[in-house]
Amino acid sequence: MAERQRRTGGAVVVAGLMVSVCVGTAGCSGGDAAAGDARSADPVETLHRAADTLVAAGSSQARTSMEMATGGTRVTIRGEGVYDYRRQLGRLKVLLPQDPAGTREHRPITELLAPGALFMKNRGAGVPADKWVRVDTATLLDGNLVTGGATDPLAAAEVLRGTRTATYVGETRLAGTAVRHYRGTADLAKAAAGASEGNRGPLASAAKGFASAEVPFDVYLDEQGRIRKVRHRFSFLGGARNGNVAVASTTLLYDFGAPAEVRLPAAGDIYTGRIAQE
Repeated sequence: MAERQRRTGGAVVVAGLMVSVCVGTAGCSGGDAAAGDARSADPVETLHRAADTLVAAGSSQARTSMEMATGGTRVTIRGEGVYDYRRQLGRLKVLLPQDPAGTREHRPITELLAPGALFMKNRGAGVPADKWVRVDTATLLDGNLVTGGATDPLAAAEVLRGTRTATYVGETRLAGTAVRHYRGTADLAKAAAGASEGNRGPLASAAKGFASAEVPFDVYLDEQGRIRKVRHRFSFLGGARNGNVAVASTTLLYDFGAPAEVRLPAAGDIYTGRIAQE
């Protein structure tokens, strides 16, 4: 079953914001002080706390983008939805790219993200339209950082718990929000050791299943330390024909505190039959 899920998951792969206004001298000096604090703080320790800051924020909306390049072909998978960081539950609508010939439209896939599990609707030939496919993310070689075509927002943040090296790049703006840009490298095994229970197993699987457990990243934090954007670069083994496959996964978080009601499927709504290869 794990092998079939890995193969079918591979088909998916082949695939309010705070505005700083400077009013008068006092306002400007406050901004300078904040920038100075960012420069003097230890970037590694700052990033180790990023996931906890999201949990304290409660929830947000999210947009995701996953770009994969292999054999001279590049595809992008996009998603959008909501995430509850305290319950570790999310809902995304994931849009797959057209076939290379542009002749086939793929139905959007609805994904429900939960600790240790991924639920997908409109996923897989032969699956009834009203049924969900469930995948145990700890059995996936990439821990579902890539397979679902979108990285779980909390898992994306928890990768930063494994930050080994990081530098403060500077302050910039993202969608009108003042953010601090950091760049560094995280170790997936270290991230797994410090992760929440729901992400510990999947991140440990990814540490073993990727071509390298070292993950370069760029992350942008707002003035409250919340992740507004994080981009990871993963590399996994694509087989003898494709070699290593490079994947860039980007997660954008906004509208913190937005309602994020996510209800997981009942047992009777989960498909248990064979999934045809698409």
